[in-house]
Amino acid sequence: MKELFYVELPTPDTATVRSWLQQDWQHELGDKIITPDGIRLKFNNALPSDQTPTSSTTPIPEISIFIWSVQRTTYLKAFRWGISPIPGERQILQQLETALRRQFPYHYPEPPVLDVTKPSIFEALAPYYPKTVEFFQKMPNGEYDLNRVYWWEKRWREGVRNPQQPKQVVFKERGGQDWGVRAEQPISMYDIIYIGGALGVIHAAVMAQRGYRVLLIERLPFGRMNREWNISRDEFQSLIDLGLFTPAEFEGLIAREYIDGFNKFFDGNNPPHLRAAILHTPTVLNVAMDSEKLLRLCGEKLKSAGGEIWDETEFIRADIEPNQVRVKLQHLPSQSDRQATGRLLVDAMGTASPIAWQLNGGRAFDSVCPTVGAVIAKGFEPGVWDSHYGDVLNSHGDISRGRQLIWELFPGADEELTIYLFHYHQVNPENPGSLLEMYEDFFAILPEYRRCDMEKLVWKKPTFGYIPGHFSVGSRDRTVAFDRLVALGDAASLQSPLVFTGFGSLVRNLYRLTDLLDTALRHNLLSARDLNQIRAYQSNVSVTWLFSKGMMVPTGRHFPPQRVNAMLNTFFGLLADEPPQIADDFIKDRFGWLTFNRLALKAAKRNPALLPWIWQMAGAKDIFRWLGSYLIFTGNAFVSWLLKGWFPGVVRYLQPWIEQRNPALWLRLLAQSYALTADMGRSERVRSEEVKNKREELKELSRLN
Repeated sequence: MKELFYVELPTPDTATVRSWLQQDWQHELGDKIITPDGIRLKFNNALPSDQTPTSSTTPIPEISIFIWSVQRTTYLKAFRWGISPIPGERQILQQLETALRRQFPYHYPEPPVLDVTKPSIFEALAPYYPKTVEFFQKMPNGEYDLNRVYWWEKRWREGVRNPQQPKQVVFKERGGQDWGVRAEQPISMYDIIYIGGALGVIHAAVMAQRGYRVLLIERLPFGRMNREWNISRDEFQSLIDLGLFTPAEFEGLIAREYIDGFNKFFDGNNPPHLRAAILHTPTVLNVAMDSEKLLRLCGEKLKSAGGEIWDETEFIRADIEPNQVRVKLQHLPSQSDRQATGRLLVDAMGTASPIAWQLNGGRAFDSVCPTVGAVIAKGFEPGVWDSHYGDVLNSHGDISRGRQLIWELFPGADEELTIYLFHYHQVNPENPGSLLEMYEDFFAILPEYRRCDMEKLVWKKPTFGYIPGHFSVGSRDRTVAFDRLVALGDAASLQSPLVFTGFGSLVRNLYRLTDLLDTALRHNLLSARDLNQIRAYQSNVSVTWLFSKGMMVPTGRHFPPQRVNAMLNTFFGLLADEPPQIADDFIKDRFGWLTFNRLALKAAKRNPALLPWIWQMAGAKDIFRWLGSYLIFTGNAFVSWLLKGWFPGVVRYLQPWIEQRNPALWLRLLAQSYALTADMGRSERVRSEEVKNKREELKELSRLN
């Protein structure tokens, strides 16, 4: 028996595919015999002339074609029963594939326009997403959260489809403008106004503790989260070193700490040399945080340091004036207008940020991970999962409707499990990526991934979002700032290409961002030129973006269903063979030039087809862009090797003299110093006494002014 053919058909309607194959498909050769799961094609005339069909040792050659369903997708395989190729078998299979592609093309459904006559979003969406509606109805605040999913998808699609005409929300004004806000509303001047209260509140609390007057604007009720956060102890340590949390407070925020995390991709259809052992990552995302408790604690610290939080308030526009930025807002419960003024505006609105879309001319992101999931309070049978372990990256099937679906599972407090489903996705106007479609998949195929009775699960809350990716050829090819405005977190496309998590990336770069922003504010260096230096670009992350590209199925293209899993198993199999620290550094974006090149050469040797595969999936344009980023990575690595041992120390030694005489030069030198270390993935260790000294310096500066 020999496998001849394996294809993915982008439809969950397996019965229709079976019926078409058995009743409607017209073939030129062989006799069709219907089977329960497909057909058999028998070739009586394919035997050699000296053999007869009655020979007991010579079976009649056949092609067996059968279908099955997994991940709400239909798959088809064809096997030959016979020793030698059957005359015409290639033509038969080519004809079959052509007919299948014509009969079952890709379909990218649009979210429906909500029927305003329906009393709730549940009734409006039930005909289109029945399972999503069924299980959101079982969640606390399910109607509110489903409205949020719908809003997020509509906003994302609008941004993707109108890249040349992003909505203008940032305006440069010569003077003030009357927005009709009533005079009795006091207008206070803040040092920093943050728009976005998830990742934003962490940075806001740090800056408030440094003595700045901070205002945080949040569209949702403050403390609500669409995602849970996982991190490692060594990464979180920077928040302790910065003085935001004490060690005791950190321990109180931990919902669960794991012994190990697993990374395993489906390899049932991979050849033996492209199958891989489980990659164990015991110190990657192994600490599950109580994210809402963390946000509340950050909010308390922000307020105790003199900051303010305006929640349920939506950003409308920002006007940049010579000496301030004025922000127009709307308080959602009352629909009343509000405004605030500050020295600096920080965009922390995440992937759907209209500011990010405007600053980059609509080219906000090159890729995205549509991500859905839920926090499940209880209901899994004993033995389904051991809460001492996390599932960092897992696939249980091949390409599904043009996507390679990947799971994550992280136990929380008590019996809680947080489960995500996502895929790496090309940003395409025809196919922007759908959260609602992903949720329908999630609720349908969760029992395939982890054995469960869906009716017995107790749902706590949904988790969802669009997690962006940006292919930076160099450190300056993306705009993250305007006069008196700077973006951070996902709004600046600050993420890791392997384990998408804005939280971890922000925390890893927090001291760098804080130090640079603090320097800019103390010296009033708030022009676009100065603020554009406050970014978390890493040239080592830039080169690994190609791995993400290799996990995306371009819109409308068909590849062998096992292709992405084969690529993932090639790479993660190499990491499984390496010392644990190598995998830890790679996934946390801490690897260097030598490690990257050594692993790349080993991957090419293990799987010579890897480079042609990536070329097919990425295309010539992105391959050549990647070569540019690789050359920059190489150059940066060489410069870092030459200078890292002495340049940062000299810069710090000369700080008092340079900073006093030329603050702008000092900011540039400080940014370059970080480029030699953090840009190459080396973490910055924060010295608590340095943070304390900077606070005292800021207080003294404020007193003198």
